[in-house]
Amino acid sequence: MAGFRPLFGSYVLTSVGDMLAKLALTVLVYERTGSPLLSALTFAVSYLPWVVGGPLLATLADRFPRQRVMVVGDLARAALVATMAVPGMPLPALLVLLLLVSVAGPPYEAARSALTADVLDGDRYAVATSLAGIVQQLAQVVGFLLGGVLVTALSPSLGLLLNATTFALAGLWLVLGLDPEPVPDRDDEGAGSAWADVLAGVRLVLTRPRLLAIVGLLWVGMLVVNAHEGIAPALSDQLAGDQTLVGVVLAAQPAGAVLGGVVVGRFCPPRLRERLVGPLVVLSVGALALAGLAVRLLPEPAAAPVFVVLLAVCGVGSAWMIPLNVAFVQAVPPAVRGRAFGVAIAGLSAVQGLGALAAGAGAVLLTPTDVVALTGLVGLPLVVVPLMALLRTRPPAVPALAGPSGT
Repeated sequence: MAGFRPLFGSYVLTSVGDMLAKLALTVLVYERTGSPLLSALTFAVSYLPWVVGGPLLATLADRFPRQRVMVVGDLARAALVATMAVPGMPLPALLVLLLLVSVAGPPYEAARSALTADVLDGDRYAVATSLAGIVQQLAQVVGFLLGGVLVTALSPSLGLLLNATTFALAGLWLVLGLDPEPVPDRDDEGAGSAWADVLAGVRLVLTRPRLLAIVGLLWVGMLVVNAHEGIAPALSDQLAGDQTLVGVVLAAQPAGAVLGGVVVGRFCPPRLRERLVGPLVVLSVGALALAGLAVRLLPEPAAAPVFVVLLAVCGVGSAWMIPLNVAFVQAVPPAVRGRAFGVAIAGLSAVQGLGALAAGAGAVLLTPTDVVALTGLVGLPLVVVPLMALLRTRPPAVPALAGPSGT
């Protein structure tokens, strides 16, 4: 359990910092341009390295000591984000720096996910990873709310500086608290070049029906429920007339996810968690549709608080990711976890980036809350196919493990 503490603590630090940075940059671009599409593009840029090279970069977690991969990633990101905080930095330069920061994400996340599975097992693994998911959502709440205060009361540059500090502290914690480990043991599958590793990971995920159903539901579900994050400044503008609600809009869903994570992860046995996936997915996507519709149907004083509450309900429903995480790691051999996580998170990042861009494009033609309503209404039939595939491949028992969404 001692090895889990620096992994857990450093992840919480970087999660808070990441939320600060995403919010600061998105608001900065929206304030300079007034364009919801460009602010959504800024939000989506951080996912681009996962899309174009995530599986290849993630193989580093299977080719080098995982602690070293994480430390180098943290320190590199600290230096780059500190550069982004320089006042007056041109927007094109900020986007390039954000892209470089995001390049460290795939190997870091693959190494962290695989190393967490290496240092914990059995009941300790289940309890610790469930706790990590809950606290990670709390970190998002704190990061978004704190970021909302900083960017409105002070400046986006301060948010970026705090993000650089969290990366530096996280890297130091890993150096001091985690013993160096050798290069992970490798099996014969995909041994050789990095491209062979990538192909092995893709083949593993896409040719096993259980894994394909899991990542399919993860990708489609996250495409739908996270799309509104890319237009948070435009949503705040519509609901409040300024940016005072931007942090609240972004924090509502993670806050609900904390409650859902506690109930599902702590009080539901594994078999029940698996059966709750379908109802929770419907709750999550349906609440998103209702949130957007509420703004159109309710009088103005009540619309904003009801919208935020329904976003929180969407977060409660997102507890469907807990049993999905459980099933993913159970189905992946330890020697190829880095590659498998790379493929899963690459697809996840692709759909999150595409969702943010689609929401930004939609907000050019429709009101931001109408975009949220449309996302939920279209999302309900979209999740049916992977959900049915997941139910068809459900095993008789579900061990408690964790998987690609970071819990």
